[in-house]
Amino acid sequence: MTDRIIELRDIRKSYGQVYALGGVDLHVDQGEVVGLVGDNGAGKSTLIKILAGAVRPTSGEILVRGRPVHGWDAAQSRAAGIETVFQDRALAVQQSITWNIFMGREITGPFGFLRAGKQREEASRLMREIGFTSKVFGPDSIVGQLSGGERQGVAIARAIYNRSDLIILDEPTTALSLTETAKVFHFVEQARAAGRSILFIGHNIHHVYDISDRFVVLDRGRVASQITKAELGSADALVRFMEELAHPSPKTEKAGKA
Repeated sequence: MTDRIIELRDIRKSYGQVYALGGVDLHVDQGEVVGLVGDNGAGKSTLIKILAGAVRPTSGEILVRGRPVHGWDAAQSRAAGIETVFQDRALAVQQSITWNIFMGREITGPFGFLRAGKQREEASRLMREIGFTSKVFGPDSIVGQLSGGERQGVAIARAIYNRSDLIILDEPTTALSLTETAKVFHFVEQARAAGRSILFIGHNIHHVYDISDRFVVLDRGRVASQITKAELGSADALVRFMEELAHPSPKTEKAGKA
């Protein structure tokens, strides 16, 4: 039986009379990459914040590995093995790769002394784990010297060090070239090969399609579809589906009112 990391049931979020989410069901199983797509205003950001524990839902149920969780917050999210890499990656570009991976969770020894050598060793191991094979950059390299795709790799390595089972990537390929996007895909594939799951959010439908096993399509705060790559058949099919949501045909509108 597949190990379900997290499941959301009928999640709703409202701000006064404004409804950001209107009853969302979503689950992520171990070792899969789920693509989350939808136009601006579909509710993706709110859903990410709920998963990260930064925002509490107005109603609905959250289950971690099959068990309901109450009082969901950021501490509970992290305890459940969920790490979010937001679009800005939250990296200190003037600092080293090692410093960025361990900031706030430094490895210390007796009397609280920093174990710098152990951190460098662990940073090297983490970078190898996600397939960061650069012969130019090492654990002491400054993050500001890295490319966009390589910086994304540092953020993913930090999430792995934090013992994450589910890594949420918010627009990880935005403004990246094809070469840099391929690096991000490689890092994601390595994380999946190690048994971790990825929730991949993106506006570039072809990028999301290429890396994901399954897709959740949000439309105006609701799940319009949950579909596998095999069922879709092509990225163009996903694009057409989303275009139909944005510009429904008269036939579709009549069916929706029936």
